[in-house]
Amino acid sequence: MQKLVFLDAGHDSPGVVITGGSKGLGFALAQEFLAKGARVSICGRDEGRLVSASEALQRLHPQGSISFMTCDVSEPQNVARFADFSAEALQGNIRYWINNAGEVTSKRILTEVEPDEIVRASSTNVIGSILCCREAMRIMMQQSPSNFPVYHIFNMGFSRWGAKFTKSACTHKATKIALSQLTVSLNEEMKAAGITSIGVHNLSPGMVLTDLLLKDSTPLSRRFFNVLAEEPDTVAAALAPYILDVQGSGSSIEYLSPVTAFGRILVGFPQIFKGGRFFDEKGNRVQVDGYLYQDNGVRVLY
Repeated sequence: MQKLVFLDAGHDSPGVVITGGSKGLGFALAQEFLAKGARVSICGRDEGRLVSASEALQRLHPQGSISFMTCDVSEPQNVARFADFSAEALQGNIRYWINNAGEVTSKRILTEVEPDEIVRASSTNVIGSILCCREAMRIMMQQSPSNFPVYHIFNMGFSRWGAKFTKSACTHKATKIALSQLTVSLNEEMKAAGITSIGVHNLSPGMVLTDLLLKDSTPLSRRFFNVLAEEPDTVAAALAPYILDVQGSGSSIEYLSPVTAFGRILVGFPQIFKGGRFFDEKGNRVQVDGYLYQDNGVRVLY
């Protein structure tokens, strides 16, 4: 399933590609970039969800340009087709490619995690990001050349402190640290190859209240989310300007720094002990009027 939508966004509007754009942070980022006048191309594996997400984005931004295609980023042919599709949809002007698609396994000791879960998460997080980097570079190298980075790729890797702080499963930590190394190594390869027009960066959104974060979460961890986590639209609104203004290559954009996190814990300790803005003292979701919520506590975005 694929769809091209050409509306009022001009040819000079920056093109943004977002994998995993049908829900969570990917959807929120797509909404944020459309609001800023960018053309956006998204993909996802679930065709029904992808169609619904695209229709929601079109309703929110009727003058925007949103295109979508079903794609499993762990499949090379899927990624190649999506890259070519996005190049056409964005009229040869892909400026930003965000590797947002991600998976997590059950939060259990490794011996209790099903092998299929491990393969699926590793394939999406690591192989998918590598394949997407490859295809993004292929397309970007066909666009107008430059002596400095004007096209940018972002990998959702862990920052060093984030990897130590998070209590996620070892499978998730390992794959996310791999993405940080992918960014470093790819920058080294491009420099050695004399590729000057493309920048590759790490993008660390911190704790976002999505299916990935809340899967198998405990009441205690949920109370910590009251002070450390944010809704997808809050994180997207904060990250988008930094993404659009990024320069050079090899930078790391982090939503939550160690100092900020420590300060939040100190100030918000009562919310950890007694419950607060997102979860009560028993770990149940605090629901806000006007919003719907999934059974796991994730807020419905559309």
